Amino acid sequence: MKIYHLSTCDTCQRILKELQPLDGVTLQDIKTEPMTGAQVEEMKNLAGSYEALFSKRARLYRQKGLHEKQLSEAAFKSLILEHYTFLSRPVAIINDKIFIGNSKKVVAAVKEALHS
Repeated sequence: MKIYHLSTCDTCQRILKELQPLDGVTLQDIKTEPMTGAQVEEMKNLAGSYEALFSKRARLYRQKGLHEKQLSEAAFKSLILEHYTFLSRPVAIINDKIFIGNSKKVVAAVKEALHS
């Protein structure tokens, strides 16, 4: 069980507090401990695509003009590996299921998976 998060993100912090207790869960701060290619590959295999993991709300998305381009799966992968801000956070992997993002529905599903 693992949760990829950003320690400087208020939303991630709030969600981690909400999910307590996190017994047996490995937390990875993706800013201080960058994701490996294998980790991103594992997330993609569970999510079905790199695009599902990609945050289109990241500031860099607009700054780089990416919102005006048609991005390929390879581009999504490379951008996620290039800069942590492109990962839609947090990402929780629990019992071979992946939960992506911070919507109330996703957070409730993570809580259920962790504490059931």
